[in-house]
Amino acid sequence: MKKLLTGRVFGGMLLVAGSCIGAGMLALPITTGLSGFFPSLSMMLLSWGFMTFTALLLVEVNGWFKGQINLISMAGKAIGTIGRVASWILYLFLFYSLLVAYIAGSGTIFSGFLSYITGGPVPEWSASVFFVILFGTVVYFGTKPVDLFNRLLMFGLILTYLVMVFIGLERVKPHFLLHADPAYMVISLPVLIVSFGFHNMIPSLTTYLQNDLKKMRLTILGGSVIALFVYLIWELIFMGIIPFGGENGILDTYNKGEEATRALGTALKGSKIYIFANAFAFFAIITSFLAQSLTLMHFIADGIKIKPTKMHSAWLILVTLIPPLFFALLNPKIFYRALGFAGGICAVLLFGILPAVMAWVGRYKKKISSSYHVTGGKASLVLASLFASFILIQEILKLFGIVIK
Repeated sequence: MKKLLTGRVFGGMLLVAGSCIGAGMLALPITTGLSGFFPSLSMMLLSWGFMTFTALLLVEVNGWFKGQINLISMAGKAIGTIGRVASWILYLFLFYSLLVAYIAGSGTIFSGFLSYITGGPVPEWSASVFFVILFGTVVYFGTKPVDLFNRLLMFGLILTYLVMVFIGLERVKPHFLLHADPAYMVISLPVLIVSFGFHNMIPSLTTYLQNDLKKMRLTILGGSVIALFVYLIWELIFMGIIPFGGENGILDTYNKGEEATRALGTALKGSKIYIFANAFAFFAIITSFLAQSLTLMHFIADGIKIKPTKMHSAWLILVTLIPPLFFALLNPKIFYRALGFAGGICAVLLFGILPAVMAWVGRYKKKISSSYHVTGGKASLVLASLFASFILIQEILKLFGIVIK
């Protein structure tokens, strides 16, 4: 164990945890809070186990190759051209859906921030436009400025989270945590899937750990457990402070399409936690937006075989940000729906069903060997696929106005 737990492994764990923790936290306690703390706990553990399992499947598939590879090439080797094209399209939909959610969420957060600075009301749509122009410019200048800026923001994110935990624990009302409505349990699954999504990092992390797949396993388990712990504390505080019913309660906040810190700030207005809740939302939205925008811009550039140089970056950033900005302005309350689509359809297909299918084809059809093999056999692959299919069907039905409770 000591040989495995190196500085790189610990660094990899933090990268996995950091990739999970972001703006999804602004939706998590609302969607899970509908069913209550203890019912949502089971859904969170189930989602964590599912996403960790499929991530390990990708580590196994990554072992088919020598050198750095990406998920699209993995799908191409296992399934062929159909797999390659499907994963390319799903990647685009996933990143665009996440950006729609983050831009829509920025309107609420930044309108309050700009109103405080200007001393007058600022419409949410103009705050979203300002947000995209300001931080889209940072992305335009490339990876290094984003990296440096993101480090500062991550420090702010961690600091505000710790302060909220410290202040919030003493305000928790234990009887709020006893609310339970299992009928709402499955509604939270798409957001939970997004919240444990780090699978796109696996090829890069494998290269970072010099193709040591045992270290990769430890990195994924450790990093995902850190994210799980952070989420559980956050949910405990939020659901212990915010009641289920009433104005600005969990149900009302969900119906209005607002994010969690808005409800927390309203409930505790005048207290210190109100300031830190808004600051946390500020950092969470920006860090997630920067990471996903840069990733999508590079993904598009790689897909059409051009380098994201200064000459190409101007139109690449427009292609990256104009479509999600348009949809966010079209429906400013699309935050939860966009996250649901990203998690319930795109991430479930890309990070849930696809890894199970690739592992099945590689193991049992093409007999491809890997230096790492996930335990569980055929039964585990079937169970993972069935769970993913359940979430997928639920989200497709929701698109047609049919909600499973």
